[in-house]
Amino acid sequence: MIIDRVSEGLSGVLDRDSDVMTSPVDLLSFYGCASPAEPNLSDSEQSWSSASSPQNSDSVEAHSARRPSRYQGVRVKNTVKELILQKRHHSQAQQYQVENECPAVIHALQRTRRELENLCLCPGKRLRVADPFPCGENMFCDAEMLEDIGDVLSIESVTVRGFPQDLCADAQSHLNTFPSSSGLSLTAAPPVSFFQWQIQQEEERLAALSHMELTARDADGDTYLHIAVAQGRRALAYVLARRMAAIGMLDMKEHNDQSAFQVSVAADQHLIAQDLLLLGAELNTRDCWGRAPLHVCAEKGHCSTLQAIQRSVQTSGRLVNVEVVNYDGLTPLHVAVLSHNAVLQELSRGPPCAQSPVLLQKRKLLAECVNTLLLMGASLEAKDCKSGRTALHMAAEEANVELLRLFLDQSTYCPVINAKAFSGNTALHMASALQGRLTQPDAVRLLLRRGADPSTKNLEHEQPVQLVPDGPLGDQVRRILKGKGALSRS
Repeated sequence: MIIDRVSEGLSGVLDRDSDVMTSPVDLLSFYGCASPAEPNLSDSEQSWSSASSPQNSDSVEAHSARRPSRYQGVRVKNTVKELILQKRHHSQAQQYQVENECPAVIHALQRTRRELENLCLCPGKRLRVADPFPCGENMFCDAEMLEDIGDVLSIESVTVRGFPQDLCADAQSHLNTFPSSSGLSLTAAPPVSFFQWQIQQEEERLAALSHMELTARDADGDTYLHIAVAQGRRALAYVLARRMAAIGMLDMKEHNDQSAFQVSVAADQHLIAQDLLLLGAELNTRDCWGRAPLHVCAEKGHCSTLQAIQRSVQTSGRLVNVEVVNYDGLTPLHVAVLSHNAVLQELSRGPPCAQSPVLLQKRKLLAECVNTLLLMGASLEAKDCKSGRTALHMAAEEANVELLRLFLDQSTYCPVINAKAFSGNTALHMASALQGRLTQPDAVRLLLRRGADPSTKNLEHEQPVQLVPDGPLGDQVRRILKGKGALSRS
């Protein structure tokens, strides 16, 4: 106990009625008791005890006059550190006592841990128990309990607290007989993927669905399969598609003449599209706009779905019409090139630092679609039905150097390099007539290096150099064309 300091002006011992006590003598007299007599006292303690007796009151006053007037505190027998150590030792002793309440169960669990590990008990495997045996009164060990035991025994140290002693013997006896139990047969079920488990769940839910309900349509002509595909529910779509394929109604179309497979292509559900193709969905089908699934992939940049179609064609041996044209007379390769050009136009409108990541990603996906179509057998010589342009013409119209390099790296580019459209223009004519394209000189130089003829004339008897516009870029393109022409004449 520490009390506040007394002012400098006070001296001596205060009266008993005062608010501040300055010596242990006043403390003892305050509580109305004398210091107890102890057999072994130190010199300082003997002086204080003698001072507290009545017969030595005069010596008390003299001693208090000699001692300092301010009392600093009360001496404590045990320090705080010793008290904390005693408390910690006591708690550890209690914990050790509690943990050893059931040594039999702990010993049995540790002994059977390796035996259960040899049985490959883990949460990922389902176990079937032939004859469950009782583990105690009103308790039975089934497959789920065995899995839980396997989880518990995977821990290095097992601590059982508060377990009743009367159940220790029963648990120990059953654990001892568990490995050699003749009535227990553990068989691991074959592994089942999550998708297969989902299919099983959906089959149970749709078991009572009749054929009339399966082919029923809503106001837009959509069946259950169309809706499931549009929502991306693969397991449900697979179960519905398998049941519809069994009755020959897999290619039912909605109000836009789109089958479930075409809906999966439009939604870029490549896994569902792959499942539908495996179940026998029609590949060369069209919607009300004359688009085949390849047109939709090429227009929207659904590279994953297009690659899924390519893999399905390679594995199944089915034929796909890569040169099919829509109502605009364009093949899927033409549509992919035009879509890529449109993305380049949007990117050229802003500064390079402000280009949208979405447009850059779409540009990359469309380039992959073009490459995939070429791998599937799309021809560079195919012309659109309205203007007679090839894919090389369309890439040159936008000075699309990326696609020009891709086309000119093909082994079949030679007949196309100087091919003419219905207007008589070659790809070099179209690249030379561009205005305001920063990549125009590169496109013209690339075409000339790959064999484009600068002296070719169109239906108006114009050469590519005569179509070059004025300006700094035009002057650069004109010098490139004249230099190549001079070299060809020499």
